[in-house]
Amino acid sequence: MAERSKSSLVMRLPLFLMIWGIASLSMWVPAIHAEIQKNHPVAQAYFYAGLLGLVGVTLVALALGDRRSRHGSLGQLLALLATFAVLPLFLALPFYEALQTTTYLNAYFDMVSALTTTGANLFDDPARLDDPLHLWRAQVGWMGGLVMWIAASAILAPLSLGGFEITARGQPGRAAPLPDKSAGVDPRRRLLRITVTLAPVYAALTMVAWVVLLIAGESALTALCHAMSVMATSGISPVGGMSGSQGGMAGEAILFLFMFFALSRLTFSSDTASVSRNNLLTDPEFRTGLLLILGIPLLLFLRHWLAALEVRSESDPLLALEALWGALFTVTSFLTTTGFESVHWDEAGQWSGLETPGLILLGLAVIGGGVATTAGGVKLLRVYALYLNGLREMERLVHPSSVSGAGRHNRRIQKNGAFIAWVFFMMFALSLALVCVILSALGLNFDQAIVLSIAALSTTGPLIDVAADTPIRLAELGGWAKGVLCATMVLGRLETLAIIALITPDLWRN
Repeated sequence: MAERSKSSLVMRLPLFLMIWGIASLSMWVPAIHAEIQKNHPVAQAYFYAGLLGLVGVTLVALALGDRRSRHGSLGQLLALLATFAVLPLFLALPFYEALQTTTYLNAYFDMVSALTTTGANLFDDPARLDDPLHLWRAQVGWMGGLVMWIAASAILAPLSLGGFEITARGQPGRAAPLPDKSAGVDPRRRLLRITVTLAPVYAALTMVAWVVLLIAGESALTALCHAMSVMATSGISPVGGMSGSQGGMAGEAILFLFMFFALSRLTFSSDTASVSRNNLLTDPEFRTGLLLILGIPLLLFLRHWLAALEVRSESDPLLALEALWGALFTVTSFLTTTGFESVHWDEAGQWSGLETPGLILLGLAVIGGGVATTAGGVKLLRVYALYLNGLREMERLVHPSSVSGAGRHNRRIQKNGAFIAWVFFMMFALSLALVCVILSALGLNFDQAIVLSIAALSTTGPLIDVAADTPIRLAELGGWAKGVLCATMVLGRLETLAIIALITPDLWRN
């Protein structure tokens, strides 16, 4: 009876209040870490902020009483928007109080960047932040990734959003009748059930990554932050990325393996697969991702190898292998929108004398990872649907009266899947153009505007330091530009179709 009463109490709480309460409680983790390091000001900032948040959640929950939400899944989608746009206002409070050398706008920008798993680096010097602040940034990114893991199955899938519109039978933004037993389940119960199922898996994978990185020789804090960042694809690092890591190539290999969880949901779960026979080897997202991961580094390696032969007839095999590994790791990292750059990424240029254009990394980030993962971008399933449609159109040029048999091999793609994927791609392109125009109007040049826009929309913040010819200093941007980037990061995390779904009259009629 006690467990049932606790479950009913959780069911009555609004989703945003639940996330707010969990975020408040999580502030005590950096507080304890700061207290262990005898950093009392930072510990006090996080402890009292967490206590203030818990008091606020309790008061609001008591004021609402037994009031139940009447908006269903769309109401949960609205709560998800509030989580990424409004909750960072609270998350930035202890960060701002503990740092005391930045503005509150910068603190808010950094928390939006972390919570949306963008990982844009506002502080160029890692030594400027204390260890508990680094832990908090990685922890917020980790929680943002967990929210998206859960929201993909509990909120976006029933509404045919987030890439599920390619395979679902319903229209984007409207709940479709599902063939399984979850069709008539209350949205709150579905959310609670999926949270109980996925949260332990997410935490266990992060713990395994942390322990393995420790074995590889990484320091405790760096290993934990990198483990949380690779699971959330946030790319947040307390040492400035892999260049400051102590794990070497072994540490990069460990992170490389865990990046595969962002290629397809079938790597860790099969609860959203529309066909029970689907497995990882036949999954179109995973196979498309493998093709890009193996093909692009090989082409880059051949390009640098041919250039090296022109410079000198003899080459160093070890340097060539290191250059190949650097390309393999970096391509995988940016395809999954993680953004870690291998320490051997620049060795290819030193080996051949040619620089690798940042446009390749921009394109990989735009493609993004798998549906229902923590990765951003357009998503591999949409790219695959457009690829199939292109093949079909070329077949019709040769055989205009032919009947397509692609459906036998691609049961996950619905009949209008390619059309919906094209609509999303055009909306992504229009959003990119709009953000570029706004940033250009605020004084940025075209190169900076395009890099910032793609980094924010694809939630790949490290692009800002890697893709541009000269790294862009976010701290030097104006307040309006930072505000535009914050809105763009939220838009890129939730996607344009989800924002449009919130305008539907079904939500506001109630």
